[in-house]
Amino acid sequence: KTKTLNMVLYVVGLGLGNEKDITVRGLEIVKSCDHIFLEAYTSILGGVPKERLEEFYGKPVTIADRGMCENDADDLIIEPAKEKNVSFLVVGDPVCATTHTDLILRAREVGVKVEVVHNASIMGAAGSCGLQLYSFGHTVSIPFFRENWRPTSFYPKIKYNRLGGMHTLCLLDIKVKEPDFEAMMKGKTKFLPPRFMSVSTAAEQLIEAEETIKEQAYNVDSTLCIGLARMGQETQKMVAGTLKELTQVDMGEPLHSLIICGELHDLEFEVVKEFLIEGSSFTMEKQES
Repeated sequence: KTKTLNMVLYVVGLGLGNEKDITVRGLEIVKSCDHIFLEAYTSILGGVPKERLEEFYGKPVTIADRGMCENDADDLIIEPAKEKNVSFLVVGDPVCATTHTDLILRAREVGVKVEVVHNASIMGAAGSCGLQLYSFGHTVSIPFFRENWRPTSFYPKIKYNRLGGMHTLCLLDIKVKEPDFEAMMKGKTKFLPPRFMSVSTAAEQLIEAEETIKEQAYNVDSTLCIGLARMGQETQKMVAGTLKELTQVDMGEPLHSLIICGELHDLEFEVVKEFLIEGSSFTMEKQES
């Protein structure tokens, strides 16, 4: 059996708003750690730069990009945790992305003690729109379509949810520090500017998926959907309408998410109708069974 060491790898949730959304326990832990890493490719913290976090913690912070998390975590994050306390900071809650679960498993395999400090995540904040969290099914990810790669693995899960009357939370793609292959072919290491999928782009892609597969997982003209932006921040925004209507909505700065509604209860709609697009073609009477 692997011997457990005295030092700890803390996986700390930062919440959704800004640097002050960390829990009191999380902040105490971060301030006591020798090394601090900020995971920076599955999400972003409300436009808060690394320098602001460093000022708040009184400690230097190392950005952990995709390359570090997937290729170098054993050497750069887990190995130091054998001899010193290390914090790995995650926007939202640490256990909402498989990346972080993988890191936790790898650390425990080599005897590093791991403690998780939870926080608010989009999985809970989605309930702000009035939908009951008990009524959600599978969460899906919507990746950016490319010219010759238009994956629709999300489609059968949405169909499954809606057949059971369940809502679907769609997490929208973000591209951070993606390599510029054209530059690399010329021998230069260059990264593309960050891209964050908007609600309108997600709506367009969902419409295309329905038009391609044609299994009526949802109706682009009558199924109610809800666009979410910057949840947990002062500027959070929610807009409800059909997919066709949401293609025309500007939700502003990232991060965005989208909910495809299943069966709506009257109490849920009482809240949702507050941010229903004026003149929307959705009505409770039209709601499909």
